[in-house]
Amino acid sequence: MKKAFLAMMSLCLAVITGCSSVAGSKGQAASDDTLTIAWLPNESGADMGEAREEIGKVIEEKTGKKVEHKTTTDYIIAIESVANGNADVAFLGAQGYIEAHNKNEKVIPLAVPSGESGTLEDAVYYSWLSVKKENQDKYKSGGEFTIDNIAGKKFSFVSNSSTSGFKVPSTGVVEYFSKKEEYKNLTAEDLLEGGKGKFFSEVLYGGSHQGSAVNLLTGKSDVAAFCDTCVGNYVELAEGTANKPGALYKVKEDAAEPFNTVPGEEFSLISVTPVLNAPFVANTEMVSEEDLKKLQEVFTSDEVASNEKIFVPEGSEFSGLFSKKSGNERLVPVEDEWFNPIRELSK
Repeated sequence: MKKAFLAMMSLCLAVITGCSSVAGSKGQAASDDTLTIAWLPNESGADMGEAREEIGKVIEEKTGKKVEHKTTTDYIIAIESVANGNADVAFLGAQGYIEAHNKNEKVIPLAVPSGESGTLEDAVYYSWLSVKKENQDKYKSGGEFTIDNIAGKKFSFVSNSSTSGFKVPSTGVVEYFSKKEEYKNLTAEDLLEGGKGKFFSEVLYGGSHQGSAVNLLTGKSDVAAFCDTCVGNYVELAEGTANKPGALYKVKEDAAEPFNTVPGEEFSLISVTPVLNAPFVANTEMVSEEDLKKLQEVFTSDEVASNEKIFVPEGSEFSGLFSKKSGNERLVPVEDEWFNPIRELSK
């Protein structure tokens, strides 16, 4: 799964040249002096409020327009909002962007956070399959972690519109188990719900990455899918190598909601898969060409890259959008084709 995904990503990167520019239709002039940004549940919590406001502030300074924030409790609400024009801009996962673009081709990507290199080359984060520390030995074979024993367990996804919380892990599970005779006809649809005769005994949805993690830590699920970046403000590495199977993470004692109910709880990673970073997107029917250019300019500016409330440096306790900056991380321009590796997972 990892090799195939990275191969597709490398192929896609090879055909994309340098800096991209805003593409798509010119769009219509905005009907008022306000830009509305829709946020997924992962970024809608109170602990992220100051980070959202910081993004809004720099956009207001650049465009001269007021920014309003549309927080959500459901992935579909955020995706539909930007697709149908109830929001002008949104911060979505790769899968969420693809779904919004499929609903309305006028929704285009503007920028994604880079990797440490400051480019698209390493613009990835990680999808985790995790289990509670005390159960980790149940998911080992020959001393190595394996997903063989997740069959028949209670499993928590984030949302079926989540890239790293459903699309990538479900594809990996299907690819792995369909090689076994008893699961040769397994599909991603078979993982959507659990029960008798199903692959999982029960399937839960956390609604956010934080929610999926808490499902695991409170014992509602045996295994859970969620990503590193969305829980990074709440947990710390306790043992092992970050983003590697076998790494042990511990919830911080002073963690904000919803982790405030499980301080000190520990979980282990049994599977880790790289995922394309999440984009800021815009509906070009709602945002004028002039404002699209301004938005892309401000997102990819040095001012944003150096703003410690947006790109939070390692060691800081601030709950920012992009935490633990250790290199040249910044927002970089991106085009639709860059997300083709995620599209390929559905074929």
